[in-house]
Amino acid sequence: MNRYQFTPIISVDKKQCYQTTRYPEIPLSDNDVYVYAVQGDRFDVLARQYYGDQTLWWIISIANTATAGTSLPSDLHQNSLIIPEGSQIRIPSNYANIINSFKLLNNP
Repeated sequence: MNRYQFTPIISVDKKQCYQTTRYPEIPLSDNDVYVYAVQGDRFDVLARQYYGDQTLWWIISIANTATAGTSLPSDLHQNSLIIPEGSQIRIPSNYANIINSFKLLNNP
């Protein structure tokens, strides 16, 4: 899925630009999968393994931002596909709902 296909395009100084892409909150679920990253793991590799689509890497990345009251890591860089070895990573199970929420937030 091209995550920019639902982001509106605006005109600024006669140039076309994307508006800010908004991402949905990803609630914790009892069905989420937790894994420890090994050498070579990346968000896109995990998305391919668990969702069958590496372009959904952003779901796993966003799901692993620091969340109050959880043990999720706060030091994962959201601007990189690389995951530090040994990091516990949450793989959200309800990715179809997350994609629908994403589309609703960014529908022009």
